[in-house]
Amino acid sequence: MIAGLLRPDSGRIVVDGTVLVDTARGIFVPKHRRRIGYVFQEPRLFPHLTVRHNLLFGRWFTAPAARREQFHDVVSLLGIEHLLDRRPGALSGGEKQRVAIGRALLASPRVLLMDEPLASLDAPRKDEILPYIERLRDEARIPIVYVSHSVAEVARLATSVVLMSDGRVDAVGPVAAVFGRLDLYPKTGRFEAGAVIEAEVAEHDQRFGLTYLDHAAGRITVPRLEVPKGARVRIRIRSRDVIVAVQRPAGISALNVLPGRIVEVARSDGPVQDLRIALSGDSILARVTQRSIVELGLEPGREVFAIVKSVAIESASTRLAPPSEEEGVPRLLDL
Repeated sequence: MIAGLLRPDSGRIVVDGTVLVDTARGIFVPKHRRRIGYVFQEPRLFPHLTVRHNLLFGRWFTAPAARREQFHDVVSLLGIEHLLDRRPGALSGGEKQRVAIGRALLASPRVLLMDEPLASLDAPRKDEILPYIERLRDEARIPIVYVSHSVAEVARLATSVVLMSDGRVDAVGPVAAVFGRLDLYPKTGRFEAGAVIEAEVAEHDQRFGLTYLDHAAGRITVPRLEVPKGARVRIRIRSRDVIVAVQRPAGISALNVLPGRIVEVARSDGPVQDLRIALSGDSILARVTQRSIVELGLEPGREVFAIVKSVAIESASTRLAPPSEEEGVPRLLDL
């Protein structure tokens, strides 16, 4: 509906002040006039054209005065300089998708719509393309609507989340706020559920291959990150990787011991319960047994320590934090 491929029964879509759809007023802008860059699950490249001509195809539909993106800038951003003379049949799945993204960008869209762009790729190809999508988010200065069923992808890439289920919106807000809600576990996936927090790189430990992060709740140790000191990073910590103690532990291998306070307990009839622990302005989630709740008296208001093994915070779950809306791309899409 955003792209104009479907006509909604009712509703309104506005991009940067331009009304694309308003069923009450009978407005439905044709798709070729919307300037929406669309990246599908499948790359859909023209097999008889080279990569260069596939990329340039998008520019032909944009008036010269409206063209913002420069060809060499997009090619450099996506790291596809060496592919320009090849045809799609000679590309890997990740390379094809990077070309598809470049073609959409070169149309100088108002909004980039990415419809599960990694769904058809295997794990190595996903790992290959995700850094380029992060660069696109941070450097291209174009609002992106990124559709995905993967909690890990959304936690890594998004600034704001719209959680939908059965055709209805269940939650809207910043990544940390939405993924930190216990009542949304059935929708966000119980196994992968966890909190998203941000911290600043304090220093790197060359001897042990570690990176130390500063957070208001204390220092967080993670496997070494290839990011500069002072950079802000986003960490996703799964609730099943958090241990809760009522006293500060000693003589343990886990390096991250963060003081906090229980603010919510998600009650259920099963043997496992979920807790939300406040950590100096952020929250972390923990999954514990019903027995532990009873024996340790884990109730809202109780001061506790959240313990996280450094090796549980995988590098794939720790990335440079995206710019905030204030310092990055303004919100341009209203539905």
